[in-house]
Amino acid sequence: MGDWEMRPASVVDVEAVAELRAVVLRADLERLGRYDPRRVRQRLRDGFDAACTWVIEVGGGFAGCVALRPAGDAHWLEHFYLAPAVQGAGVGSAVLRELLERCDRDGVVVRLNVLRGSAARRLYERHGFMVETEDAVDVFMVRTPTR
Repeated sequence: MGDWEMRPASVVDVEAVAELRAVVLRADLERLGRYDPRRVRQRLRDGFDAACTWVIEVGGGFAGCVALRPAGDAHWLEHFYLAPAVQGAGVGSAVLRELLERCDRDGVVVRLNVLRGSAARRLYERHGFMVETEDAVDVFMVRTPTR
């Protein structure tokens, strides 16, 4: 799918992103026995930083978001959510590829965590992420820059 773009997020995007997070994570969180409709939204609100977040638009409309937060020796890929209607169409791979190319140019390690059993893990593995550690809920992954 070639008709997508990213724009910088603003504080007014937080509620749309919180709702999308609740939709996208619901099945995995229910499977893990961790779904709470209030908490899933509030965790996004509490961690939302518009300065390092982009809104993904497809055909000019809201379709998702992604954040790349600098922290210590790496950047954390966070809040990467795509609306179900655009999942599987190549948008996620294209967005991830663009962000990772930026990190590669700057020599930046990228870290993330993904819910255990999430299909998103395969996307990350295809883009060079390796499992670093895991616990009962999360799988922590890391990707070193490629040259």
